[in-house]
Amino acid sequence: MVAAHGTVVLHGLDKAMKNMDGIKNAYTDLSVLHSEKLHVDPDNFRLLADCLTIVIAANMGTSFTADVQAAWQKFLTVVVSALRRQYH
Repeated sequence: MVAAHGTVVLHGLDKAMKNMDGIKNAYTDLSVLHSEKLHVDPDNFRLLADCLTIVIAANMGTSFTADVQAAWQKFLTVVVSALRRQYH
């Protein structure tokens, strides 16, 4: 079940990449689901972003330059913000 949810999460990131100009709007329903129905601790989104950054860096090796890291972290910051949007 964990592996299946990982696939769902990665498809969610694909959705964000396809909606770069409207990530917060694209994630509205997902934010409501996580905040109001699943009651996920919003800090988990930040932790997931950190874990994804480490995994990407490990897999890219020397191609994971400072510029790549900055772009990736900027993208994930917007994703995390969109997921946390509906929390009160």
